Amino acid sequence: MNLERTALILEGGGMRGVYTAGVLRFFMDQNLYLPYVIGVSMGACNGANYVAHQPERNRIVNIRYVSDSRFLSYRRLLLGGELFGMAFIFDTIPNALVPFDFETFLASKQRFIATVFDCQTGETVYFDKVGVSKNDLMKILQAGSSLPLVQKPVSYNGRTLMDGGLAVAVPIQKSIADGNQRHVLILTQPKGYRKKSSFINQLIRWRYRSYEGLCRGITARHIRYNETMELIDRLEEKKEVFVIRPARSLGVKRVERRKDKLYAAYDQGYADAKISFADLSSYLGK
Repeated sequence: MNLERTALILEGGGMRGVYTAGVLRFFMDQNLYLPYVIGVSMGACNGANYVAHQPERNRIVNIRYVSDSRFLSYRRLLLGGELFGMAFIFDTIPNALVPFDFETFLASKQRFIATVFDCQTGETVYFDKVGVSKNDLMKILQAGSSLPLVQKPVSYNGRTLMDGGLAVAVPIQKSIADGNQRHVLILTQPKGYRKKSSFINQLIRWRYRSYEGLCRGITARHIRYNETMELIDRLEEKKEVFVIRPARSLGVKRVERRKDKLYAAYDQGYADAKISFADLSSYLGK
């Protein structure tokens, strides 16, 4: 099977990303490693473990520790402005508790791109794995997973960065621009889902009023998201992309602490990937 110019595109969605983790676990069980991997928010975290060839790491990190206050704490949010313990998630876990195989990640022939958002300029910034250190990678993944109101912006390379999904939820257009001819998308919402403008956007604009790019970006976020979904639907009808997504809502909140729901979403991702694998193989030309 010739997988040249084939992209794997991973949506975020907070804890709904365990669905993506299940899909990727099936891919790894089948020894299917696509050469170009781009992810947003938790999708980037999932993708990094996929490129590092660590089949169990996504499940362990995102479900085992979800009840641990070092991982997620509303008390910490109220007192310190951070819902997720970023030092625990992006330092203690990858360096001590569930080691991240950075050597395999860096040595892999797969290209890896993490998507983040520049709060000052409103730009989408794409970070490639080439030349990054392990600490840099974890800082980039942290920035790409930092949502307004529940996490603090991350300073990196002179930029103030947050979750890439604030501008580009599914970077299909980046994949096309990079010359890929086949695109495998893993989405965490069912077909037909569309975002609506939220009153929370007004709160975000007030809270981050000094960040002009963020204020502009959050205003149009739902419009860009819906336009991207319309594009994906059109490409899917023409069989120019292959999409794996849940048939209905996962019943998992962006911030979800119930392990039974998370395990169910993970298992559903695995099952959906298994069911669609014959069609995916045909799309890939196997």
